[in-house]
Amino acid sequence: MNPPHAPHIPHAPRTPRRRGGFRAVALLLAGLPTVLTGCGAPGGPSDSGGTPSIVVTTNILGDVTREVAGDEAEVTVLMPPGADPHSFGVSAAQAAGLERADLIVHNGMGLEENVLRHVEAAREEGVPTEAVGEAVDPLPYASGDAAGNPDPHFWTDPERMIAATEVIAERIIEEVPGVDADAVRENADAYTDLLRELTDWMEEEFATIPPGHRDLVTNHHVFGYLAERFDFRVIGAVIPGGTTLASPGASDLESLSRAIVEADVGAIFVDSSHPDRLARALREESGLDVEIVPLFSESLTAPGEGAGTYEEMMRANTRAIVDGLA
Repeated sequence: MNPPHAPHIPHAPRTPRRRGGFRAVALLLAGLPTVLTGCGAPGGPSDSGGTPSIVVTTNILGDVTREVAGDEAEVTVLMPPGADPHSFGVSAAQAAGLERADLIVHNGMGLEENVLRHVEAAREEGVPTEAVGEAVDPLPYASGDAAGNPDPHFWTDPERMIAATEVIAERIIEEVPGVDADAVRENADAYTDLLRELTDWMEEEFATIPPGHRDLVTNHHVFGYLAERFDFRVIGAVIPGGTTLASPGASDLESLSRAIVEADVGAIFVDSSHPDRLARALREESGLDVEIVPLFSESLTAPGEGAGTYEEMMRANTRAIVDGLA
């Protein structure tokens, strides 16, 4: 049983310091890397023995696909642990491997910004592809620069990951030659049971957060699905868009600072795969009394580093959110 959380102690009113620093904070983005290349992920799928091959772009969907495929196919994941899905790239060998796959599983809705053209090239060559996010009732962004556009971060809702599991299972059965359909469905059913247990546990944990403190501020807009599922309110994001490659202006940062003060938010949640310098500089320049709390929101880690599987990632993030807001 988890220990009881400490009672919330109201913060003293926070008044941002007006030192003209928001423009300087925004300029920090100029020093951040925008594209990661030369990833250490495995190369293209193996052709040995005619083993069926599935290539998955992101490591979160890669974990789900491995659970569903089991021993029925070889699953190759392009995105390495700890990478940013918006900016990771692939090698020439990996790009060629996409065109040899029996099935490509990708997130869709523009998430894998530097890999999408390779997925499209493979599709044009006749390789079956599945944009999983587009098949699980996607939500539009509610605010920020991307407002109204489809939000690709559906995995923050474990219920939508149940739908994703079903989509992946059916596509494997339809497109991957030689698989045992009953075995794939059995794997999918077992993983669906795990996800239902995860959803129930998350609901119990989040119930410990007082209703007036269920407010989220993140480094970019990534938790819209979690907010809808578990009744949180998204106050804003340091980068006011759905990708880490966007850039905030000084007015964006000043507006976010005021919103944080007005909502009495106690934490800014940043992604572990992206530098947190901008969030820390925002806190310093505005005089905000907030914690900077890292989450594994867009990438799994290597095994043993806190978020080696999707389930482990969601449990770690749930505990961090509860600790940051309770």
